[in-house]
Amino acid sequence: MADNQNENNNYEQIIEAILFAAGRVVAEQELMIALEMSQEKIENIINKMQIRYEKSGIQIIKVEKGYQMCSNPKYYEYIYPIIDKRTKPNLSNAALETLAIIAYNPRATRPEIEAIRGVNSDGTIYKLLEYGLIEEAGKADLPGRPTTYKTTQEFLKMFGYTDLNKLPELPRYKLDSNRQIVIDDLIETDVPMPSEREEVKENQE
Repeated sequence: MADNQNENNNYEQIIEAILFAAGRVVAEQELMIALEMSQEKIENIINKMQIRYEKSGIQIIKVEKGYQMCSNPKYYEYIYPIIDKRTKPNLSNAALETLAIIAYNPRATRPEIEAIRGVNSDGTIYKLLEYGLIEEAGKADLPGRPTTYKTTQEFLKMFGYTDLNKLPELPRYKLDSNRQIVIDDLIETDVPMPSEREEVKENQE
């Protein structure tokens, strides 16, 4: 039993050293190769480490299929004055709107983003690409083959999500007599979102 405990402690120290030295998200696959260990055992060890770090100034967060060591957000007000403020992007309302559209609609194209926002979004998309919060996700199978965009791991880290499935649910809505979306007066019955209505229409055809 003592030998097993010592072995686990040694693995914890190895993982701790890897995450600290990497300074980035380390994929589970990388840890599995380095330690010659199964994914399940890696997860169990890191879960124990996360519990141990609960009262610490650092923590291990999961980002998609990897892990990163970072500071505890509780101490942000003490860390912020020390860190160069220019390292964290200052996002405008336009940038946040565009980022939200892309987060909830992976592989969104610029024309689709602009149709939702109602304004040109070239500059905003360029800025988000520059900040590393979004990236190109290939070409859409549409006339002109427009570029599609998706959020990055940097987006997940910045807003504290492990993956896009953790995003808050969008409010249900209904359309008024002018075909405008109304979210203040929510209806209780399930109303399909626009993308869901398209799927239903395609299935009926």
